[in-house]
Amino acid sequence: MHADEQAAIARARALGVLHDAAIGDRLAVRAHHGDGAQDALGDLVARTPDAVTIATRRGPVEVRLADVVAAKPVPPPPPARPARR
Repeated sequence: MHADEQAAIARARALGVLHDAAIGDRLAVRAHHGDGAQDALGDLVARTPDAVTIATRRGPVEVRLADVVAAKPVPPPPPARPARR
């Protein structure tokens, strides 16, 4: 299997994950961004025919579906650790 075929399969799976995810699901999404890639990790808060919005720790990130490279569901974050004394 060639790299292009692998990339096409990964992209199709990613779009399937984004299509099937419910609002509030925690996801990791990677998308083309300029000459590199952009990752968004957080809760799915909105979906349109062209984009998804992920609520990250730094704020909402809109990811165009046309730019998506990979996506997967992820478990909730670990609980906060108690402050050290």
